[in-house]
Amino acid sequence: MLEQIPILRQEIEEKFSFISDLKGLETFRLEYLVKKGKIQALFDKMKEAPSEQKPILGKELNILRKFVELKFEELKTKFENSQINEPSIDLTLPGRKYQVGSFHPVMQTMHQMMDIFIEMGFSVAEGPDIEDGKHNFDSLNFPPDHPARDMQDTFFLKNGNNLLLRTHTSPVQIRVMNGMKPPIRSIMPGRVYRNESINARSLAEFHQIEGLYIDKNVSFAELKATMMVFAKKMYGEHSKFRFRPSFFPFTEPSAEMDITCFLCGGKGCRVCKNSGWLEIVGCGMVHPYVLRNGGIDPNEYSGYAFGFGIERVTLLKTGVDDIRLLYENDKRFLNQF
Repeated sequence: MLEQIPILRQEIEEKFSFISDLKGLETFRLEYLVKKGKIQALFDKMKEAPSEQKPILGKELNILRKFVELKFEELKTKFENSQINEPSIDLTLPGRKYQVGSFHPVMQTMHQMMDIFIEMGFSVAEGPDIEDGKHNFDSLNFPPDHPARDMQDTFFLKNGNNLLLRTHTSPVQIRVMNGMKPPIRSIMPGRVYRNESINARSLAEFHQIEGLYIDKNVSFAELKATMMVFAKKMYGEHSKFRFRPSFFPFTEPSAEMDITCFLCGGKGCRVCKNSGWLEIVGCGMVHPYVLRNGGIDPNEYSGYAFGFGIERVTLLKTGVDDIRLLYENDKRFLNQF
């Protein structure tokens, strides 16, 4: 066994002569200096040697291990210092272009709409996405047998004690009225949820901006003027629009405002259902019952409310003909905005 020590040393010295970097040095360490390495293997064989040879073997093996460890540390320091002195980057390479993020097109539309209403004197209010039946339906004058209360339209929470995902941002109007005294002029942006089929025109999860104005002697003419000012600022001074009578449980009288379909120029397409018009807002005078449920005397105050679907406005602004494209996370699509 004693003659194996100089043979191993010669082998190690040859290996050292070929090591040129830290990677090669690590390979050497794993072969010779770990617990299962070749040096430790000789130490393990000492128990098989005669007793009179063990002191000599121990001495020679310790000399060999010390030599290897010192040489290993010397090379390690050398290679580490050489790496520090090398440039960390190649200055001859061309520069890298970094992509800068941007707001989602729906968020861009929402902020643009909010800026218009804020300029008109509206404040911004928010409410919870998870609502109770009282705020989402009862206080907004929804009859007990209204279709919107059915499971096919509303996402109710299992064992949620009448909790649900809000179907519109109108519950925030009740919260605002309960927390403020007139005059109130506020908009409520947010996400809403409806159990609807997904197609080119509708989604089960989308965004709305609702508005509320309450004061003494508020008239329908003020509501119409507000909607017309918004439409001209949002779509341009030459935009064409129309009002149609409608029905909402929380407003009376109620109306819907349509704008000429930007995609087909009023000729008719699948987004506007070949009508040439696209509804952008539902509106009306706040129902007296709703005012009373909000803690406001309808004999003293009146007001109007309105609600926009932000995705639909985004379609009009961008010329996209399928609302589903907004949420497919296709970078080729999103990079256009």
